[in-house]
Amino acid sequence: MTVGQQRAWDRHWSAMGDSVDALPPGQLDTAAWFGRTAPVVLEIGPGMGETTAQLAAAAPEVDHLAVEVYKPGLAQLLLRAEHLELANLRLLRGDAVVLLREHFEPGSLSGVRIFFPDPWPKKRHHKRRLVQQETVELIASRLAPGGFVHMATDWESYAEQMLEVCSAVPELRNRYADEPGGWAPRPEWRPVTKFENRAHDEGRVIHDLIFERA
Repeated sequence: MTVGQQRAWDRHWSAMGDSVDALPPGQLDTAAWFGRTAPVVLEIGPGMGETTAQLAAAAPEVDHLAVEVYKPGLAQLLLRAEHLELANLRLLRGDAVVLLREHFEPGSLSGVRIFFPDPWPKKRHHKRRLVQQETVELIASRLAPGGFVHMATDWESYAEQMLEVCSAVPELRNRYADEPGGWAPRPEWRPVTKFENRAHDEGRVIHDLIFERA
């Protein structure tokens, strides 16, 4: 980590962060952690936190959780949270699937975001991709009725896999099924990151998908 990231970690991790492996058994007590009862949105894989921090700042009425394995990314997100004085953001380090399976009850989440997950572009590595049938079924089970799962990727084959997998889960409905290809129009509120700009520069098309729990 950079010096700044380490300092942010030392200042804020004890209050704003926790390890998935260290959580007590059962439902994560988000009301106690945030000090209020509010809708909870989980972001899986926030990277360096640019989008996460901006979305949390734009929706102070929503409690935002971000789960990530990459410590410098979490530390950078803590820096962003400090700069924006965010009170509605908490961070978890570890496996998102374990978090969902063991620490969230059915119907407890208002939304799940998966933006630009590792595409594992080689075909023999596709099995390592996060968005698989079992994972999406687990996510769907944790969503409250009307809750959303929003995915975005700049890899065509992964976008097609996401669409196929989400469409096969009976509990989910594509909000934009009537749009060409079933893709969601790019939401104006989703921040444009350096990563996304680079994808555009390299000629890759960004696909958004938004499904909701029936």
